[in-house]
Amino acid sequence: MDARTHHRAAVFKAACPDCRGCFELAAGALRLAIGASHKTTFYSFTCPDCGAAVRKPAGERIVELLTGGGVRTLRLHITA
Repeated sequence: MDARTHHRAAVFKAACPDCRGCFELAAGALRLAIGASHKTTFYSFTCPDCGAAVRKPAGERIVELLTGGGVRTLRLHITA
């Protein structure tokens, strides 16, 4: 593949609070949910070491990094 057209896939460092494993995840392994407030904005993934479902808060900088890196994003809406 030509070096001028080759793009490196985004990889994110993550850690599991259950097994304390540290690893790198591709954008496809993460999900980002953006809610109406910082309390309802988070990212999630499944720990590749122990299989735990992990959910962590995402501030503005994390949201920028994840969306810029191609992480699939879900916008949460409040229904009346």
